[in-house]
Amino acid sequence: MRCTVFGTGYLGATHAACMAELGHEVLGVDIDPGKVAKLSSGEVPFYEPGLGEVLRRNIDAGRLHFTTSYSEAAEFADLHFLGVGTPQKKGEYAADLRHVHSVIDTLAPLLDRPAVIVGKSTVPVGTAADLGARARALAPAGDAVEVAWNPEFLREGFAVEDTLHPDRMVLGVDRQRPGRAEAELRELYARLLGEDIPFLVTDLATAELVKVSANAFLATKISFINAISEVCEATGADVTQLADALGYDARIGRRFLNAGLGFGGGCLPKDIRAFMARAGELGANQALHFLREVDSINMRRRTRMVELAAQVCGGSLLGANVAVLGAAFKPESDDVRDSPALNVAGMMQLHGAVVSVYDPKALDNSRRLFPTLNYATSAVEACDNADAVLLLTEWAEFAALKPEDLNDVVRARVMVDGRNCLDAADWRTAGWVYRGLGRGSALG
Repeated sequence: MRCTVFGTGYLGATHAACMAELGHEVLGVDIDPGKVAKLSSGEVPFYEPGLGEVLRRNIDAGRLHFTTSYSEAAEFADLHFLGVGTPQKKGEYAADLRHVHSVIDTLAPLLDRPAVIVGKSTVPVGTAADLGARARALAPAGDAVEVAWNPEFLREGFAVEDTLHPDRMVLGVDRQRPGRAEAELRELYARLLGEDIPFLVTDLATAELVKVSANAFLATKISFINAISEVCEATGADVTQLADALGYDARIGRRFLNAGLGFGGGCLPKDIRAFMARAGELGANQALHFLREVDSINMRRRTRMVELAAQVCGGSLLGANVAVLGAAFKPESDDVRDSPALNVAGMMQLHGAVVSVYDPKALDNSRRLFPTLNYATSAVEACDNADAVLLLTEWAEFAALKPEDLNDVVRARVMVDGRNCLDAADWRTAGWVYRGLGRGSALG
């Protein structure tokens, strides 16, 4: 089959490359000539494990191309994916849909034959129906243009795996206007459906709500265990053992019960805020009022980490040398959008600390966002002469650190584990002061 993908950021580039990997002819479309040039040369403009190999393999095979031309895209295929960003509006909770509207407003007038536009971006419920009406009004093909919604469920660091081997696929179609979307997507995803991956066909609103509901649930689970960790600190309990015990309950499960610095990135924070905003517009704001507390608990973890850093530095961060291990919002990513680690590093600098940051992949993005911080080329360099070491992103190389790796490097043997991924006993036995969020303030 032939298809286009509008938007070649994280979502769009991944989807385009993976659709080509399934054997289809794919044209990625973006208004940024620099991004198109990079992708066309086989260079991924962000870090995502395995994506570069998939991209280059399919460019070399002639199945994958990129362009800035909407006219070329409209001529190339009749199946178009929409994968542009929906960031949070400045000063508001609501999602900014300018990029989504721009694609429809530019593409639809070029559609002079039947076409299917399939949204993948995370949008407020009701958006797909509005876009369908908008596209039909603008397109020469009129009612022969169909809008459907096929939300993505990608985890950064696992995006290729999640696209080629998803745990489920959801397709929302306009029940009032039966069309070709389901047949087209079943053909496009035939290889995946052959693996017995669940394929749920719903109405448009349900498909839009699936993604934001999933993110809201995960955010709630993370904030729940972080709220419990505050009680653990007050009582001397260990939240990691508590989470293990909870996780054995099949109704709860252990995943996303890791207490620590909390969530960040370009999805969960802005998606739950947009969900709250949309509920308010629909007159159902009380239904999602609990998400305000979920968001509040999450943001409170960052200030708690700064407070903990000040405590282990003698009560004040003024003049303290602090090593920060991690800048990306999660491991296996270079994404620093709303990164708890980088946010904490910036706050500590404002409190007078000299902060040295190291991250395996996110240094360039970090420098652009926080140019005044110091950046190191290795964990050992970041920890040189440190009064405290803060582990804030759980990269495997940080989780594998041993006390002897840093004993002769730091000025004070103090480890603050913001992700609870180190063995507390090992570090304390080696003479370090070890603190972990929710692991009992009485333990030192």
